[in-house]
Amino acid sequence: MNPSTAFATVVVDELIRNGVREAVVAPGSRSAPLALALAAADRDGRLRLHVRIDERTAGFLAIGLIRGTGLPVPVVTTSGTAVANLHPAVLEASHSGLPLIVLSADRPPALRGSGANQTTDQLKVFGSAVRLFHEMGTPVREVGQVAYWRSQVARAVANAVGARSADPGPVQLNCPLAEPLVPTDGPEWPEPLDGRSSGPWTAVHAAAGQPSAVQPGPKTVVVAGDGASQAARLAAEAGQWPLFAEPSSRARTGPSVISAYRLLLQANSLAAEIERVLVYGHPTLSRPIAKLLARPDVEVIVVSPAGLWPDSARRASSVVTGLEVAGPDTTDWLERWQHADQLARPVIDKVLADGLNGPRIAAIVGEAVGADGMLVVASSNPVRDLDLAPVVPIRTIANRGLAGIDGTISTAVGAALANAGPTYALIGDLAFLHDANGLIIGPDEARPDLRIIVVNDNGGGIFSTLEQGDPTHAGYFERVFGTPHNSDLSALCAATGTRYTLAETPDALRAALSPMVAGLDVVEARVSRDDHRPLGEALVAALKQQ
Repeated sequence: MNPSTAFATVVVDELIRNGVREAVVAPGSRSAPLALALAAADRDGRLRLHVRIDERTAGFLAIGLIRGTGLPVPVVTTSGTAVANLHPAVLEASHSGLPLIVLSADRPPALRGSGANQTTDQLKVFGSAVRLFHEMGTPVREVGQVAYWRSQVARAVANAVGARSADPGPVQLNCPLAEPLVPTDGPEWPEPLDGRSSGPWTAVHAAAGQPSAVQPGPKTVVVAGDGASQAARLAAEAGQWPLFAEPSSRARTGPSVISAYRLLLQANSLAAEIERVLVYGHPTLSRPIAKLLARPDVEVIVVSPAGLWPDSARRASSVVTGLEVAGPDTTDWLERWQHADQLARPVIDKVLADGLNGPRIAAIVGEAVGADGMLVVASSNPVRDLDLAPVVPIRTIANRGLAGIDGTISTAVGAALANAGPTYALIGDLAFLHDANGLIIGPDEARPDLRIIVVNDNGGGIFSTLEQGDPTHAGYFERVFGTPHNSDLSALCAATGTRYTLAETPDALRAALSPMVAGLDVVEARVSRDDHRPLGEALVAALKQQ
C-alpha cells in the first residue's frame, strides 16, 4: 500500500469513528486518495457520499447536511482554486457555528513557489474563520504515522464540534499528497492501520459551564435569534415574558411567542416600556430588534454557551453561559403583549389580503410545510416575510451566520437529504440564480425530496425597503440596486431537468404546494418589486391606527 492510500484510508476511518455519517466530494486529481477512500466507505454502508461538480455548491451542500443532522460533515477538494471556492461556505459555517471539516488536498510543500501546476499557498487560506488549521505532513512509510493521523483527525473533529471550547465551527486539514494517488501493489504498511476498538482515537469530553440566576422585576423580553434553541422558549415561559423569536431560532413555539413583534416594536407604545432584554442565539433579522438592543435605557444580557457572543451595539451588560429563571413575572406584562399581538394579526392579514406578496406567500408556504416538514429559508426578503407570517410549528433553518444568499439551493438540497420528511425551500430570485448549479445532481447521486418556492420580483427587492429605495435615489436605484435580470426560470429548470410550476394567484400557489413532495421541483411565484416599500409602510401605519 502506498503512503497516500494508507493516509486516506486511516483518515476516513477515523472520521467515521468520530461521528461523521455524510461526506461531500468535488472531483479532482490530487484529492483522489481521499475520494476513493470515501467511495469505499459509501460502498460499505459506513457513510453516505455526495459528489458535486462545483466546489461552492459542495461546500453549501455540506452546510445543509450539517444543519439537517447536527453532525460534522467533511468536504474534500483538490488543490488550487478549488480550495478558495469553499471560502463562502467556510465563512457561513464560522459565523453560524457549524462543524464543517475541510479536507483540502495539496501538492507536497517542496512544489510551492516552483510554478508547479495547481500549486499555491493553501496554508491558513481561510484565515481566522476556522477554529483549527493544521497541515498534515506528507505521508511517508514509517511507524508512528497512524497514531499521528488518527490523533489529528480526532482533534480536528473535537474543535469542529466545540467539544472543549463550546465554540463549534469549521476546521481545515491541509493534506499534501504525493504520487501515486491511486491504490498500487507494494509491501504491506509497516504498522497496523487499525484504530482503537473502543471508537475514536481520542475521546474529547465537554467542559461544563454553570448557569446564572435571573430574577423577575424589570419589564423583560426574550430575543431569540438564529440558532437560539429551546432554551430561549423555556426561559420566556418560566419568566412569563414575551418572546421575540426569529423563524430560524428553533424557539418560535409556545404561548410566549409574539408573532408581530417586529411591527409592534415600531407601532405600539409597549416597546418604550421594555427595561431588560435576554438575548439568545444570533439576532440579525430586523432593524427594530437592533434598535432595541442599542437603547441605552435597556439592560442587555446575552446568553451564550459558546466562547463568542453577539453584541453588535456594544451594549451588553453581561454575558452568561446559561440562565436559571428564579421566578415568574406576576404582573400583566406578558398578557399585554399577547393582547397586542392578537389585535395585530387581523390588521396584518387585511393589509396583505390582495393578490400575491412576499409575506402572504411565506404564510401559505408555512401552512403547506406542516408539522412533519422542514423549511429552508433564504436571506434577504424571504426570511423577513416568514417572520411576519403567523407562527406555525415547523422546523426552519437558514444561513444567518453572515446572512448571505449564496449557496441557498445547495444548503436546501443537503438539508433535504438529511431530513426524513418533506423539505421545502423559500428563496428569492437572486438567491435562486446565484446557486443555480445546485440543481445539477449527477445520475448516481442521492436525490432530495425538495420543493423550492421562488419569490420572483425580478431583482434585489430588499433594497427598495432600505434607504436606497427612497424615491430621492430613483435615478440610479434600478440599475445599481434593483438589478433586474429578466431571466426565464422555467427555461433554467428545463435545462437541468427540474419540474417547474408557475403560480400566479394565492389559490394557484396552494394548489402547486398540495401534492406530496417527491423528488426535486420548483414553484415560481411572481410579485412586484414596486410593492415592497409601500406594503411595509402600510403595515406599520395600520397598526398605529388600531
